[in-house]
Amino acid sequence: MQNELQQLELQLPDQCRYWIGVVSASHVARGVEGGFAQLCHGKSAPLKRMRPGDWLIYYSPRTDMANGQPLQAFTAIGQVVDERVYEYRMSETFVPFRRDIRYSPCKEVKISTLLQELSFTRGVTNWGYRFRFGHLEIDREDFLTIAEAMLQ
Repeated sequence: MQNELQQLELQLPDQCRYWIGVVSASHVARGVEGGFAQLCHGKSAPLKRMRPGDWLIYYSPRTDMANGQPLQAFTAIGQVVDERVYEYRMSETFVPFRRDIRYSPCKEVKISTLLQELSFTRGVTNWGYRFRFGHLEIDREDFLTIAEAMLQ
């Protein structure tokens, strides 16, 4: 996977942006399997902020949304494929928005191992507060720190 990280660094143009999506691990697994991202309970706005070529890292506070066990780990990493944000009918009452993502094989990484390395968590007691909106932009250096840990 080290070779994959080196290739990744070469593919990061200056206009590329980096995002974290906050989603339970079980929902992340469904997205990885299906090649899509779904954020903030199916809202379109966070997906529309991303552009083709941008990178998304999932952070999973829990294993499952409702009654899951605490996890606090980065669980998937992938790149936005195209411009399309689309609706997907999951049931008669739930039609969330999705966006296609090309995921990279990776390992789960506990955030506790990176807290002092990331600019948005270093020295911050209530670091989880940053994740409250479900979608946040991070800088290139933080992205590379997380990606290096996930792609080893």
